[in-house]
Amino acid sequence: MSSAVLPPPAPAGMPGPKRWTCDEFHRLGDAGLFEHSRAMLIRGEILEMPVPNPPHTTAKALTEEALRAVFATGFVVRAENSLILGRTTDPVPDLAVVTGSIRDFARAHPTTALLVVEISDSTLDYDTGDKASLYASAGIADYWVVDVVNRRRIVHRDPRADAAQPFGARYANVAAYAPGQRHRPWRHPRQGW
Repeated sequence: MSSAVLPPPAPAGMPGPKRWTCDEFHRLGDAGLFEHSRAMLIRGEILEMPVPNPPHTTAKALTEEALRAVFATGFVVRAENSLILGRTTDPVPDLAVVTGSIRDFARAHPTTALLVVEISDSTLDYDTGDKASLYASAGIADYWVVDVVNRRRIVHRDPRADAAQPFGARYANVAAYAPGQRHRPWRHPRQGW
């Protein structure tokens, strides 16, 4: 992932960095600016993610298949699609489970999710650090990181405010699961909510 560290906004009359809105970010994408890259928008800053390698792609496909089997009618599993978490933030998660039907998002992207999953092979520190804080600050109750390198799932639950974190929140409950260890989504459709 590449990212420029931007200074705080410049005083009036001084040049400063351009902060992007989600609408502007999407227009840039529609114009083909990100055609051969994976980009996301975090607090107005456009970040470029590494191109997925075969282990990442395989882990994402397997996870997507499993989620579609669990979340059927009344849910949508979205792969690498926008999830608008404010006027200037669209992290474009690898997978997000949202309530509703596919047609519900024909005019607007969702602004929350029941579950967000990031597949991590080269960005583990970012996904379990800054990105976890970002999703916690948005109130995402269930956030998973599929750690491809160490062959485990890191499950984050129970978002809480924490001013010491990059986005002002963290997950109070974090557990790692090895292959073969089972767990359910926090809001599993068969648990009666």
